[in-house]
Amino acid sequence: MSAMFRSFSVFNYRVWFIGALVSNIGAWMQATALSWVVLTELTDNNAAAMGVTMALQFGPPLVLVGVTGWVADRFDRRKLLMLTQSLLLVLGLAIGALILAGMMTLPIMFGFALALGCVAAFDNPARQAFVSDLVTRENASNAVALNAASFNGARMIGPAVAGLVIVAVGTGWVFMVNAVTFLGMIAALLLIRGGELIPRVKASGSSRLADGFRYVGRRPDLMVTFAMVFLVGAFGMNFPIYASTMAIEFGQDADGFGLLSSILAIGSLTGALLSARRDRARIRVVIGGTLLFAVAASVSAFMPTYWAYAATLMFTGFAVVTMLTTANGYVQTTTPPALRGRVLALYMAILMGGTPIGAPVVGWVAAQFGPRVAILIGAAAALIAFGIGATWLLVSGRLHRHEDKRFRLTIDETRPMSVVGPEQFSDEVASTTPIPLSQEERMAATRSRVG
Repeated sequence: MSAMFRSFSVFNYRVWFIGALVSNIGAWMQATALSWVVLTELTDNNAAAMGVTMALQFGPPLVLVGVTGWVADRFDRRKLLMLTQSLLLVLGLAIGALILAGMMTLPIMFGFALALGCVAAFDNPARQAFVSDLVTRENASNAVALNAASFNGARMIGPAVAGLVIVAVGTGWVFMVNAVTFLGMIAALLLIRGGELIPRVKASGSSRLADGFRYVGRRPDLMVTFAMVFLVGAFGMNFPIYASTMAIEFGQDADGFGLLSSILAIGSLTGALLSARRDRARIRVVIGGTLLFAVAASVSAFMPTYWAYAATLMFTGFAVVTMLTTANGYVQTTTPPALRGRVLALYMAILMGGTPIGAPVVGWVAAQFGPRVAILIGAAAALIAFGIGATWLLVSGRLHRHEDKRFRLTIDETRPMSVVGPEQFSDEVASTTPIPLSQEERMAATRSRVG
């Protein structure tokens, strides 16, 4: 099997991938319908209300970060996912039923958005960390990238289908279809062979919620990665606001909005598949991705026609997924197993938790000054993120001139990233320090030192 799809050699991962793809298609249908309901049915094109809805969905992962990460490390992740997926199914059915009955109001939708956010706060870190239970450490980065490919492959299908369903029979049925697709993930979780899961170190009862924070605080590379992810997540990834308001500006209906999301996913899927080809996740790719996102978003803000804007979204999607997939893989493959759930919960909180800050701001700007100005705010945030990453490379001494070629720079990624000693954590954590690089990995890293 080719290097790009090497994780498919594992039965459990194949089953997981199929279930996730079905579920992700439904999730993207629901996300599209939710944005459209708030923007056009519950309000009169009020982008600020849409920003509040996003803030309520993405706020709980930030508020509950300590508890959700500890739960992902402490309990059986498969059982936890069965519970969260079942709850999301019920919420989807309830939203769809209220819309079809004509009883949905904006305050009620705000309540559902908050409920969805609370369940997702527990679902996301468990789902991200569960990948390490399916494949070995050597394939973890590839599995993360293939997960992103599933997510963005579904993004190509879901929004476009949602737009057609909305135009044909209304938004309520989109939520009903999404509820059914959760059965795909639940079935996959039931089919996974428990005996073939990778043994993991579970957090003991004496482990502390703060261990994840303390670990990240002593990893400058993770601090920089989280800072870049926060800025792009808070201000740059408000695509429902950008795409819906730009669609309205170009005179498009729900199907035009859904098509924009699907076109964005073309670039996103490409970025995810290319990430899957890489032998390991590198922080320099994260930094480069932020710069590419800033450039692509800036260009898209000045596009004069619907199709010109749609074309630039492919580059925007490629950039943001390259950055985030690599960042996720980097966090997973450089974090001790017993801390992985808590660190990933913090990562997801930083990524999604920035939305309550950025989405209302971006939504207000879009409502007051137009969507193009809002898009430029996201581009500026990405440029600042790139500045943080590039500055860290310089200050840390990892970026320097090539020994032989005068105008070429090299990046040294073989230097130790962590300054954390075992004595900094509890006994349970101390016994799970990161695995040193093998000789082959050190040779591969040495070969990768190119500008």
